[in-house]
Amino acid sequence: MNDETMTDDDLGRLHRCIRLAADARDRGDHPFGSLVVTAAGRTIEAMNTVVTQHDPTGHAETNVVRAAAAAMSAEELANSTLYTSTEPCAMCSGAIYWSGIPRVVYALGEDALRDLVAEQEGVPTLALPCREVFARGGRTVQVAGPADLPEAVAVHHGFWG
Repeated sequence: MNDETMTDDDLGRLHRCIRLAADARDRGDHPFGSLVVTAAGRTIEAMNTVVTQHDPTGHAETNVVRAAAAAMSAEELANSTLYTSTEPCAMCSGAIYWSGIPRVVYALGEDALRDLVAEQEGVPTLALPCREVFARGGRTVQVAGPADLPEAVAVHHGFWG
């Protein structure tokens, strides 16, 4: 379900997220990458750090929200888009919501990820789409995704074994 149309710029940024996911995988972390891009084009990048930082909350989206919030004003965040290689989980969706970021664009859907990995380190995944989390809030978060990008699936192949 794609609630809004993705632009060529959106797709290019998703390709960057997937490259970050591959970089995270190459260093031993889970294959996820994210960007926050302001209306003026200022960009903050982050990767998953769950393994290398020994932090179960070190998802790419929470990492990029933390970095963007530290580097940007609330007004900049309120005019930004968060891009991510895979649909944000419930925890990350909460972080995005509380940050004030009004738009999310993702490549691989949470349902498609569940087809690739039923559990992480023995913990079953949460079957809770980001749209459901955002729908419970008091402000609108626009969502575009999933994007039909084969490389968003490929970056996970063989990782979750």
